[in-house]
Amino acid sequence: MATIEQALQIEKLEKDIFRGASTETTLMRTFGGQVAGQALVSAVRTVDPEFRVHSLHGYFLRPGNPAKATVYLVDRIRDGRSFCTRRVTGVQDGKAIFTMSASFHVFEEGIEHQDEMPDVPGPDEIADSVETLSPDRQWVLREWSNYDIRVLPDGMVVKRPGAASQQQVWFRYREKLPDEPVFHVCTLAYMSDMTLLGSAKVIHPDETTMNASLDHALWFLRPFRADEWLLYDQSSPSAGFGRALTQGRIFDAAGNMVAAVVQEGLTRTLRED
Repeated sequence: MATIEQALQIEKLEKDIFRGASTETTLMRTFGGQVAGQALVSAVRTVDPEFRVHSLHGYFLRPGNPAKATVYLVDRIRDGRSFCTRRVTGVQDGKAIFTMSASFHVFEEGIEHQDEMPDVPGPDEIADSVETLSPDRQWVLREWSNYDIRVLPDGMVVKRPGAASQQQVWFRYREKLPDEPVFHVCTLAYMSDMTLLGSAKVIHPDETTMNASLDHALWFLRPFRADEWLLYDQSSPSAGFGRALTQGRIFDAAGNMVAAVVQEGLTRTLRED
C-alpha cells in the first residue's frame, strides 16, 4: 500500500490549482482521510510559513473514485496579520467530492489549560492490531499496513459516567517521517479519519451498517509527531436516523492534548436485500 508521502503527494498545475495523486487501495471509494490530507497540503502551499494551520472543517460531498486523481481548487478567502483562511474544493470529473475551510494562525501568547489524558495502559501493553482484528476487518491491515493501530480492549477503556459509547486507540506511523512540523499536521489529518466512526459501533457489534464519513472537523492544539505514539480517546455521544456523531481527543505519550476531532458519519442499517 502507499506510504503517507505518496498518499499526500500534490502536483501544482497552476496558481492555486493542485492535483493529488491516486494511490493503490483495496477500498471501493477514496479514503476520506486522504482527500482531507491532500486538500490541507494544497491549502498549506498557498500560505506563508509563519502561519500554521490550527483548524479545518470539511464535508464529504460525493464518493471519490480511488483510481482517479483529484484536482484541488484553493480560494484565498482572507489574508490578515494574525489569521488567514483558505477554502479548498476537491474535484473529480467536473464535480465537487469534498470541500474544506482551513484557518491558519501566527504564534501568539495567551492563557493555557487542557484536560488530563485518560489513565490507560501504554501501547506496549496492547496487542498489535495484526493480532486482534477479526477476519472481516483484515482489510485494515492491507490498507494501512504502514500504521501501527492498537485498539484497547473494552475492559481497559476508561469509561466516563453517562458516556453512550467509547473507544480508545493508540496509533502512530510505523516509519520515521520528515522533521517538518507541517508534514506531521497533514499526516494527522489523514490518520484522524481512521477508526473514529468505529466508536459509534462499540455498543452495536451485531448491527451491519453502511459506514462513510459525512463531515470532519479537526483542531490542532500543540506540536506533535505522527511517527510517535498518540492516544485517540474517542466517543459517540449520539446516533440516530442513519447518522452517528463521533468525537475524539488526541494526546501524545507525555499527556499533552495535541488535537481534537468531531465527525458525523453515515451509519445506515443495511437492508436484508
